[in-house]
Amino acid sequence: MESYAQPQTKPLFRVSRLALPQIDVALELLAAQLKEHGIEVENRRIREVMEKVISDERRGFILAATDMNEKILGVAYCSSFLGLEHEGESGWLEELYVLPEWRQQGVGTGLVAEAIRIAKARGWRALDLEVEADHQRVVSLYARHGFQPHTRSRFYLKLG
Repeated sequence: MESYAQPQTKPLFRVSRLALPQIDVALELLAAQLKEHGIEVENRRIREVMEKVISDERRGFILAATDMNEKILGVAYCSSFLGLEHEGESGWLEELYVLPEWRQQGVGTGLVAEAIRIAKARGWRALDLEVEADHQRVVSLYARHGFQPHTRSRFYLKLG
């Protein structure tokens, strides 16, 4: 399995798909990401989603950026969907979180680059994402990778 490594002689981190033994640490980071955006979740339910994605890659994938001691520095979660707008299977970069002390050090770039690489390898037609209105500091990260802003507004309805 290929993975993104920071382009240096001695990389500070690497990005690869999340393994089941890493799920508890990744869960804490994803829960922190959601809490940072004011979204309260039950960790048990988030873990169930993560286990389903790890066990069935048709649902998407989870990436972990780890340092050379295998400490998780950041995570990204991409879910797959079959959509009309992109005329086929596509993905949603639903969450990306980097530990505050590792931000601005290329970890987010590595996670996004690897997400794009895997999405392309799977034949996904597009990769969508959203940015919270008050979280504009990440816009340049996504723009550097070619993401374009939509002119539409997103709405949601909680069903359960």
